[in-house]
Amino acid sequence: MKIGIVGLPNVGKSTLFKALTKIQVDINNYPFCTIEPNTGIVEVPDIRIDQLAKLFNSKKKIYSTIEFVDIAGLVEGASEGQGLGNKFLQNIREVDAIVQVVRFFKNSNITHIKERINPKEDIEIINTELILADLETIKKRIDKISKQTKTGDKKALKILTIIQKLEIVLNNNNLNQIQKFIKSLGEDFELIKDLSLLSFKPTLYVLNTNYPEKIEEELNKFKIKELKSNSQNYIALDIKIEEELLDLNDKEQQELELKSELNKLIKKSYKLLNLMTYLTAGETETRAWQIPIDSTAPEAGRAIHSDFQEKFIKAEIIPYEKLIKTKSRTKARELGLLQTVGKDYIIQDGDVIEFKI
Repeated sequence: MKIGIVGLPNVGKSTLFKALTKIQVDINNYPFCTIEPNTGIVEVPDIRIDQLAKLFNSKKKIYSTIEFVDIAGLVEGASEGQGLGNKFLQNIREVDAIVQVVRFFKNSNITHIKERINPKEDIEIINTELILADLETIKKRIDKISKQTKTGDKKALKILTIIQKLEIVLNNNNLNQIQKFIKSLGEDFELIKDLSLLSFKPTLYVLNTNYPEKIEEELNKFKIKELKSNSQNYIALDIKIEEELLDLNDKEQQELELKSELNKLIKKSYKLLNLMTYLTAGETETRAWQIPIDSTAPEAGRAIHSDFQEKFIKAEIIPYEKLIKTKSRTKARELGLLQTVGKDYIIQDGDVIEFKI
């Protein structure tokens, strides 16, 4: 699963990518120092893996991972080809979710493409360009589907109705309204999923500020109500400090009373992808497996191998907390805490599973 890091030029995208992935990238102070997207794999921190590996004396620990993509800066007019235009938009189409970096910090040595600090306007520029690109996609599809409806195709008629309603919502230029409309479609979303619209992608805002502890004051100052009302939609970071922490060991960080907040970002990014984790544990390895929320036991097994879904018989499951408390599967079985489940069981986050195929 890929998450694209986007934003205007010089807001800290590549610096954040470097801090997250520990990959050296160009972070010079000029627009479009990133042209080709950089990619890096990041482990999702999970104390459950550490505890289970200790309990089972596992030789290896394997965490869930996310692929982050550092995408070139977007500018106003990108949907019409300004800046890197279509190249930028195509790179976003290829990711599953978006982390949008927004500049709150002041630094006269780092150029702002608009020569001012106004995070509310910056967010609106990015979101508007995504929506304008989507409107172009919608118009092309309406032309195509309208021809199909002339034959009386009922499915085409239904799709056309949905797309026409979506066009109205897009014209309101409000990302929150678009997301609500998509959720309201329920199963009908599958009919337009292939449009791969940019505004469909879940978004997490990274607010790049010198004072993360004062971010609510900043949100009030710039009147960014849509973020202030939902703290799950954003995380405030001093990205420059996060980069500098790369050069300090744990002891040095403690002495300076500094602590990285990147783990919080990684965990929020994981949730953004609508993923959850189940666990397997033994002497060979303890491992996190990432699956979509609400997966059945056979579907979860597919994460290991297709045979685990196709030849599924049953699974033996125990919640992580209960296994840690009993300290062994044998003890958990004696206490009746191990549950044998069939094909209809919905996996819960933190289930420790042994499949029978």
